[in-house]
Amino acid sequence: MKKQQLILPLVGLLLLVSHTATSQSFPFKLPKEKPNQPLSAAMNRNYENYTAPRPEDNELYTQFKYTEIKGLDYSNHDGTITRRDPSKVIFENGKYYVWYTHRETPTPPKGAKSATETIPSADWDLAEIWYATSIDGFTWEEQGVAIPRPPKPNLGHRSVATADILKWKNKYYMYYQGFSEASGLRGDDCPVLMSYANSPDGPWTATNTIVIPNGPKDTWDQYSIHDPYPLVYNDKIYLYYKSDFDGKPNLVRMQGLATADNPYGPFTKNPLNPVLTSGHETTLFPFKEGIAALTIRDGNEHNTIQFAKDGVNFEIAALVELMPAAAGPFIPDAFTNTKDGRGITWGLSHFTNATTWDKNHAILVRFDCDLSQDLEDPQMKKHHVYHKPEFYYKQGLNKEQQERIRLQNEALQQKH
Repeated sequence: MKKQQLILPLVGLLLLVSHTATSQSFPFKLPKEKPNQPLSAAMNRNYENYTAPRPEDNELYTQFKYTEIKGLDYSNHDGTITRRDPSKVIFENGKYYVWYTHRETPTPPKGAKSATETIPSADWDLAEIWYATSIDGFTWEEQGVAIPRPPKPNLGHRSVATADILKWKNKYYMYYQGFSEASGLRGDDCPVLMSYANSPDGPWTATNTIVIPNGPKDTWDQYSIHDPYPLVYNDKIYLYYKSDFDGKPNLVRMQGLATADNPYGPFTKNPLNPVLTSGHETTLFPFKEGIAALTIRDGNEHNTIQFAKDGVNFEIAALVELMPAAAGPFIPDAFTNTKDGRGITWGLSHFTNATTWDKNHAILVRFDCDLSQDLEDPQMKKHHVYHKPEFYYKQGLNKEQQERIRLQNEALQQKH
């Protein structure tokens, strides 16, 4: 009798423990809202750091699709013509416009030591800013030079490159880098310049003044201020830019922000710079009440899409694949001072490895995505991309790595 009295309470206790464990176990169907129960750090992030717990419901998650564009000649890809670093795409006069770095030289780039007045040191050396127009975004008609290299001794007389467009009060402003010496002699140190026009077709008038000054000695942007990227936000011009700094052993690339009340400045750098710790090129767009950023390459947070409600304090919103390099999206509300940014669905970017290195040049390409509040494309929300084995084999070991492994194997065999 006593044994039965002891057994029954134990059974009840076990049932209670079992019921408690089951009620606290995470459910099979992933809840859309954060469950009211203890969660791991990873599961907390899944609900707190992203707009939805599933990638396909995350408005800032996407796959990227690429299409070869038509209408542009590359001289049989011999390296003498390059088109790279496209601007944002805008729609004016019933057609799309894009501006880009254009180099057409007798030879491909030969490095700084071999550069002359006609032989480029780098892909963006001896370049000008050209533009093209399109009716459908797939076939483009090149219109020619928009901003030529100015005569010496004006800034940019060696090369003008990496342009981006701003529309402000029905006028047009182009921000770009101006080189006064061959790229690579001292790095890629060059100021940001600006030209303005009454029409996207020009003519463009250069101010011949530096828009954003380099930082003081020993600060992160004391040498390089690249990739100027203007947006209209909070009744101001938000001009994001990249700097290459440190260089021990490799350059660290991060993004800064400077703001102004008008296109001519003065631009005031944000005291929290750098505002993005990753990203090789600079690409951002208004999204909802804030600013979203494509952070490709370089840095601990590369291959991410980030978001800042205030345009300054960015947080990772999604991890993505095959990001467009030097993306210039079509952003209809980039200059509207919107308080509800609609996002992006396509744009132009570039491929820099179009052929062998001795014929180094870049080509423009179209990318499509679903980073828009107005598009629902399940194909753009798939979780990953399958690659053929050849894709991975191209990332193979070099000769030094193969030799290191061979020696390690020999040493291990000698021990045994």
